[in-house]
Amino acid sequence: MTQHTIDVTPAPQATVAGWWRDAVIYQVYVRSFADSNGDGIGDLAGVRERLPHLAELGVDALWLTPFYTSPMADFGYDVADYRDVDPIFGDLDDARALIRDAHDRGLRIIVDVVPNHTSDRHAWFQEALAAEPGGAARARYIFREGRGEDGSRPPNDWESVFGGPAWTRVPDGQWYLHLFAPEQPDLNWENPEVHAEFEDVLRFWLDLGVDGFRVDVAHGMVKAAGLPDAGFGDQVTMLGRTVLPYFDQDGVHAIHRSWRRLLDSYGGERIAVAEAWAPNAERLSLYVRPDELHQAFNFHYLTVGWDPREKRDVIDESLRTAGQVGAPTTWVLSNHDVKRHVTRYGGGEVGLRRGRAAALLMLALPGSAYIYQGEELGLSEVLDLPEEFLQDPQRARDPESGRDGCRVPLPWSGDAPPFGFGPGEASWLPIPPHWADLTVERQSADPDSMLSLYRAALRLRREHPALGDGTLRWLVGPPGTLVFSREAAPGSGAAAAGARLTCAVNLGDRTARIPAYGRPLLASGPIRPDGDCIVLPPDTAVWCDVTTGGEPGKDR
Repeated sequence: MTQHTIDVTPAPQATVAGWWRDAVIYQVYVRSFADSNGDGIGDLAGVRERLPHLAELGVDALWLTPFYTSPMADFGYDVADYRDVDPIFGDLDDARALIRDAHDRGLRIIVDVVPNHTSDRHAWFQEALAAEPGGAARARYIFREGRGEDGSRPPNDWESVFGGPAWTRVPDGQWYLHLFAPEQPDLNWENPEVHAEFEDVLRFWLDLGVDGFRVDVAHGMVKAAGLPDAGFGDQVTMLGRTVLPYFDQDGVHAIHRSWRRLLDSYGGERIAVAEAWAPNAERLSLYVRPDELHQAFNFHYLTVGWDPREKRDVIDESLRTAGQVGAPTTWVLSNHDVKRHVTRYGGGEVGLRRGRAAALLMLALPGSAYIYQGEELGLSEVLDLPEEFLQDPQRARDPESGRDGCRVPLPWSGDAPPFGFGPGEASWLPIPPHWADLTVERQSADPDSMLSLYRAALRLRREHPALGDGTLRWLVGPPGTLVFSREAAPGSGAAAAGARLTCAVNLGDRTARIPAYGRPLLASGPIRPDGDCIVLPPDTAVWCDVTTGGEPGKDR
């Protein structure tokens, strides 16, 4: 069955109990989404102008990357003022207008909050540099004396995620901690003043109308007592794999509980989402206990390869551990920090086929899904950006680890760069000329495009009672495939009773024949009937609607 284009007319925003449990949330990397003034940099007014695209796509909420005042040492994740908008992105009136217009279209707004560190240009850090060692201004950050007779060695062996030591020495001889760039000094969350400041920051944006926060480095605010050595080098390769004295410390959970109480004091089900790297799914589930945050990014799913056994194992583990604490699982394929999944899955035509199948797999799983801007267009990683454009500080660790290639601005319309990104002739990163075939304009006119697939899948996800929150049941399938059934949750109403949907994905290298569990609704590529079966080519997925009362198969 081929896909089809569906017009989506969103309903006005309403308060829905647990809306976040199965929400589809679209990540807007503001700098690269849409430019309203022709300076080549995306901005809040540009996002506002393109809200119709997101409403038609069928997502529930937007997550906006940082747009606060910043010197941009790490593209906004080095915040100098948490209560204002950087001029390159607009002003507070633009933020208010975006929130209002999004709500009018039934879209919620989630914004980034960056609590692990500030910019070195933040007023607090400037005060700290001017203060004497041991003073109150320095107590907001993590300053220490160095090791060795003259204090010339860093206080411990911790390494920056961006490469090199996680410590920088100031002229009076003390060192300050920065788990990321030197321009991003870590805050001291043992200081009550830091807690009070961030509660006020959260209230500022909640009062402005935002629906929640994505908590950057949610696992990093608390460090092990005494700042002990990690005991080994190349620590960044072990992030999310082992215990580190500066990440995933138990003390972070008290912070998240206090924030949950604050969020619950507001109406409209405001939420918080943890960007947390934990050594295993069990540790990750602690961030989403009933009195903590609402969601946590599932990086274990993002990083798994195109392998049926590995994917099933991660799905099972994710559902099991989240279910133990009553939380929904999240699913994500790409974001602004990793290579786009079309490239990771092989690139070229193979990567595109797998990307299409991966979209149907992800959107059929129970829980909430995240879409990174451009994945609905099938964008791949741009691997040949000119050297003069490469600005990511992560390249200091390894030139091949730069994230610029997944942050190239979106192509909207036209036949030549910058493809309608803005009214000017430039974009802050160059857009490949061959993206002319991938613009929103061109894909909207093609019923078989990646964009049309996403629109159709998201429409069905909203309409089909078996999709969204709930449970999953594995079914028997040929080698190399994943087949599972979803069914409407109890209490869904008489109209939904007995509704089932089956998702089958062929991750193998051979054509598979699967039982025709029901009527095909949507496929990521060509399929054909064969008696009581469906012929499913490699790297292809299909959704089937199962008739009421039918038995779709046996558990395996």
